[in-house]
Amino acid sequence: MNYPKLFTLMSVLFFSIQIAFAQIQAGRAIKITISGVPDAEKAQINNDYPVSDNGIINMPYIGQIRAAGLRNEQLSDILQRSYRNAGIYTNPTIQVITTAVDGGVNQETVTLGGQIRKTGPIPFYKGITLWEAIQAAGGPTDFGTMRRVRLRREGQSKEYNLNNTQFREIQLLRNDSIEIPQKRPFEPS
Repeated sequence: MNYPKLFTLMSVLFFSIQIAFAQIQAGRAIKITISGVPDAEKAQINNDYPVSDNGIINMPYIGQIRAAGLRNEQLSDILQRSYRNAGIYTNPTIQVITTAVDGGVNQETVTLGGQIRKTGPIPFYKGITLWEAIQAAGGPTDFGTMRRVRLRREGQSKEYNLNNTQFREIQLLRNDSIEIPQKRPFEPS
């Protein structure tokens, strides 16, 4: 019997099982990818997401989701169901991969989605405003409007017209989520 090959095979099997049953941890990063949606929408979701110290991730369109303590496939199921139930995607397939490094996830973030040049989390710092966060992500795309920017905070959602300068100075809180909507036909920027 070839014991070195058997030992190698057993080791690979053991570590594969460990990874399959590993739970997502607070303060770590996870990589989320989506398929079964238009390519333009994939760019909105595919990203690395920090799991906050209280175990939460911020996802574009659906906001905060508890991730810590779940296995990758459990979070995938929850995300797929959440996007379907919200009527955002009809048949998404989501893959969650736990990354091996922190990637700066202990840093607090706000998440941007929708018609913005760079979707996903950006660093949060005390005093950052709604306008500054949008500009840090490259601003709206040519199809985005600043007239109906949605700010989600602690399960509540509110719209702001950022063409009105008074709303540009709204201070953000960590874990806020911002969405830039698509322009309506004939709507100015």
